[in-house]
Amino acid sequence: FATLARPTRMTRKSSPEQEWIAALPAYYGRRAPVYDEMWRRNDPVRLAEQARIAGALRALFRGRRVLEVACGTAYWTQFAAELAEHVCGIDASAEMLALARQKGLPADKVELREGNGYALADVPGTFNAGLANFWFSHVPKACLADFLAGFHRRVGPGAVVFMADNVYVPGLGGELVARPDCADTFKRRELADGSQIEVLKNYYDAAQLRGIFEPLARDLTIQVGDCFWWISYAVR
Repeated sequence: FATLARPTRMTRKSSPEQEWIAALPAYYGRRAPVYDEMWRRNDPVRLAEQARIAGALRALFRGRRVLEVACGTAYWTQFAAELAEHVCGIDASAEMLALARQKGLPADKVELREGNGYALADVPGTFNAGLANFWFSHVPKACLADFLAGFHRRVGPGAVVFMADNVYVPGLGGELVARPDCADTFKRRELADGSQIEVLKNYYDAAQLRGIFEPLARDLTIQVGDCFWWISYAVR
């Protein structure tokens, strides 16, 4: 997964959502050295679902120009780039991007840039596809409409979109934390140095995903496995 925006100085009038967004790059910067380990967990069900996700996005992006939001270490970028014409991956974490660049993806097909998922108009290029894997869960619910409107506007009507994220599995990935009078949930996680942090992390079932995306999409498909969900659609 990846991040939303570069850390910014928060004022007294900053909303909680702005503060959660601004905290993510530093968190993922600290996690970057061990981030890819989670894709190699010795769990046959998890690995099989990851392979299905990779296969689905490969097929969807054949010949497409893809804008990837929150590319992180480029784990999913590498699969998209196999059949896509071009992939531009953006992320807010310099540490994650440094690891992405070490993967040696073909420079004629893949561009990696520091960028803000809420300011996609700043990303140069022409696109007809969008990718946002393991990032949707980090979008505050109050910001979902704004993010999706900006994402869809940037890739354009008729563009194909693919997203994937985690299904809630009790006990995995830290303790789930709910806060009073808050629509969002959080995960309490321990970093390699032993410190703990609460990270915004929302989970969705098939009905909730359909309610969010159906008004915005054509040819919507929703898959929910034991570990992950993934969707694809065309922008209305």
